[in-house]
Amino acid sequence: MTTYYTEDHEWITVDGDIATVGITHHAQDALGDVVFVDLPAVGATFAQKAVAGVVESVKAAADVYMPISGTVTEVNETLRNDPALANSDPLGAGWFFKVQLSQTGELAALLNETAYQKLTA
Repeated sequence: MTTYYTEDHEWITVDGDIATVGITHHAQDALGDVVFVDLPAVGATFAQKAVAGVVESVKAAADVYMPISGTVTEVNETLRNDPALANSDPLGAGWFFKVQLSQTGELAALLNETAYQKLTA
């Protein structure tokens, strides 16, 4: 599995043609305590950079952008019921949704961990 990052602070881990998407430590730290997540519908198709959801905190609300084009195959219902997982485990149990990739060539536009760390330094 390979993990990529967006300049909008989403992460995406790719395993074959399925990717898991969430927000980064940097994003959850900037947002503060997450109190609500609006997840996309299973079966919804999004283009890269389209708004796929919303995360709300005590400080602000932020859009969650689709890192790569594809169709949502699963959402994290546990996160919907316990949005604080986006703070306590953003790269694990706090994942947002899974997507079947339709344009794998778009991965080239995403950041690797080193580039993302430079962006957030």
